[in-house]
Amino acid sequence: MLEILKAILYGIVEGITEWLPISSTGHLILLEELMPFGSMSEDFFEMFDVVIQLGAILAVVVLFWNKLWPFALTAGARKKNPGTIPWLRMDIMTMWFKILVSCVPAAIIGVLFDDVLNALFYRYEVVAVALIAFGVAFIVIENWNRGRNPKVNTLAEITYQTALLIGVFQVIAAVFPGTSRSGATIVGALLIGVSRTVAAEYTFFLAVPVMFGASLLKLLKFGFHFTPMELGVLLTGCVVAFVVSVFVLRFLISYIKKHDFKVFGWYRILLGIVVLVAFNLWI
Repeated sequence: MLEILKAILYGIVEGITEWLPISSTGHLILLEELMPFGSMSEDFFEMFDVVIQLGAILAVVVLFWNKLWPFALTAGARKKNPGTIPWLRMDIMTMWFKILVSCVPAAIIGVLFDDVLNALFYRYEVVAVALIAFGVAFIVIENWNRGRNPKVNTLAEITYQTALLIGVFQVIAAVFPGTSRSGATIVGALLIGVSRTVAAEYTFFLAVPVMFGASLLKLLKFGFHFTPMELGVLLTGCVVAFVVSVFVLRFLISYIKKHDFKVFGWYRILLGIVVLVAFNLWI
């Protein structure tokens, strides 16, 4: 029962931090330092840390289904979708092609260097430094962006070149835990002229193939031989992450229409400092 309660807490933290640009992986690593799964192996937690994000990703699929599903199967949908293939929404298919382009850089790094990166960088010091560095980046870039008119104001205006550049920024998050995948892609998108709302929405959609792919790799590496307790912990974490993510996504969509990301930058800096001080005193 204690492990299930911990899984609920992990699910809450994942559901909140996956979408806010404050690093879900970084928070989960820090939570593991403070509240480890005592009866679980290190290999299980390494897998759990990634696969729990599937619950959060499913919230995106549910909330944005009409923007993600490319097939117009009903007669009414086909009438609204004139084109060479009546049952296929080409605007959504084009967006998926761009998302796949954004996935390529991180996919290459993840497949080739996943174990090396875990060994080198999955430590509280790296998380703390990444939290602070990207917190500063958010504040600087938002100040720099003030008064500027974005060049890209809709998803359709994102070019393949822009998609690839966003994917390159995503690599930073793949390498350094604590960076935040959403934080890295949003910062990158803002720098190259994408509006805040479009940058956030594209980041949500980009998470779907990225996290499905990362979860599949972790599951294949861990194997599918779960103990009943491991399976219960994993499913509990995913379900809680899904429920919490639904509320957090709705909040963030409303928030970014009126506010910038500087508050998250200050939060990252404060948390990074607290982590460095607390863990150094503790250790």
